[in-house]
Amino acid sequence: MSGNSQRKGAIKRAGKGNPTAGSGGRVRRGLEGKGPTPKAKDRPNHKIYKQKQRAEKATSARPKRRVAKGGDSEWVAGRNSVVEALRAEMPVTSLYVVEGTERDGRLREVFALAADRGLSLLEISRGEMDRLTGGAVHQGLAARIPAYEYAHPDDLLDSASKSGEQPLIVALDSVTDPRNLGAVVRSAAGFGVHGVLIPERRAAQMTASAWKTSAGAAARVPVAQAVNLVRQLKAYQDAGCMVIGLAADGDVSLPDLELATGPLVVVVGSEGKGLGRLVAETCDMLVSIPMANELESLNAGVAASVALYSINQARA
Repeated sequence: MSGNSQRKGAIKRAGKGNPTAGSGGRVRRGLEGKGPTPKAKDRPNHKIYKQKQRAEKATSARPKRRVAKGGDSEWVAGRNSVVEALRAEMPVTSLYVVEGTERDGRLREVFALAADRGLSLLEISRGEMDRLTGGAVHQGLAARIPAYEYAHPDDLLDSASKSGEQPLIVALDSVTDPRNLGAVVRSAAGFGVHGVLIPERRAAQMTASAWKTSAGAAARVPVAQAVNLVRQLKAYQDAGCMVIGLAADGDVSLPDLELATGPLVVVVGSEGKGLGRLVAETCDMLVSIPMANELESLNAGVAASVALYSINQARA
């Protein structure tokens, strides 16, 4: 009956639930062209597209050169520590002193060094200083340093190329004491090393302690991080470098090393464990440092210094 659709409870019926059904409508739109088919690399569900995305992701994950690692800044607290940090040319960005702190000789030296370097010095409350330094014994004085900027491993080879010298790189395996790292960096600066390579994980990093031990050398010698140490050593080998590892049971004695004058990577392990198995297997040669007593051992910093001195003498 006409008008029944207006009564309460009536159901409005249309062509199969779609008011566009009929002459044209849905059928006509379905026949319309959708343009050219996108290329495989632009179709999200295609294998080639997914391969392209994975490749781009891997490229973006590659460490960029001279990019800071580690995130937050670091605090150096205490008068002696701050004085030593400034003497060691650590990249201090600002100094903080508690209001009303007694001025002694160390504090006056800090003020003088800060003035020479144009560093800002801020007075804050003791409570604020406690909060910033995490409750450390600050003696009313603290310095702030930024996260260290690590080099890319390739930068170390580039440094040698620019200087017209045969590459000489020191790599550390399983060295977890930042003071040992700082000592190696200091020796590297003294014996013409083009850079130091460290693993990104489970290894000492360039902290304030390493900076201080390097006695300013960290400002002159680049330190690079490797996501995978073995893989990076192989990359250096592909670039023409010989890789030698220092080991107590090495096949060759350091004075008899004939590779010193060529492109060289010297790998130093920890005092307790030495070189890891995979790292040792990757080395082209294992070299020992002659000792008067077989029971004696050298820590990473001293072993690196002895080896670098010998290599430097051979290159002279």
